[in-house]
Amino acid sequence: MTAHPHKNALPWLLVSVLVIALDQLTKWWVLTSLPEYTAIPVIEGVWNWYRTYNTGAAFSFLSDAGGWQKYFFVGLALIISGMLTWWLRAARREDWKTALPYALVIGGALGNVLDRLLHGHVVDFIQWHWRDFYWPAFNLADAAIVCGAFGIALVGLFGPRPQPAPKPGA
Repeated sequence: MTAHPHKNALPWLLVSVLVIALDQLTKWWVLTSLPEYTAIPVIEGVWNWYRTYNTGAAFSFLSDAGGWQKYFFVGLALIISGMLTWWLRAARREDWKTALPYALVIGGALGNVLDRLLHGHVVDFIQWHWRDFYWPAFNLADAAIVCGAFGIALVGLFGPRPQPAPKPGA
């Protein structure tokens, strides 16, 4: 019986393409339809559309760093996306618990890279709040990154454990 190499998980990159497309379409809608810095209630007291911009990373980390952070975050996103794509190549296509989270992170990271390259910042527009507590605004790319990272963590914590290599001579 001849061993057949497994089919890799690279087709899951179509999920990344879908995330990028939806992210960019929603940001186009935001830029052409929503006023800047004005809350528009979607669900009163919980969820607003709120067009804002982020030159930093999560929670505006390094947003006032003077401009170099744009290139840092673009480079970091490209490196991480490249690593995850390499790992997708090694993963089995049917292993959706690994492939889907990787594809979500790749799509989200590249969606925000496009913003940084096109606009110099990331367009955010989803604002959740409860009474006077406001979560920082975010976008679909950010949501994909968070969901993907959560999936990667779950697989790491609860997925099958790798078997140790057999000892020589055993």
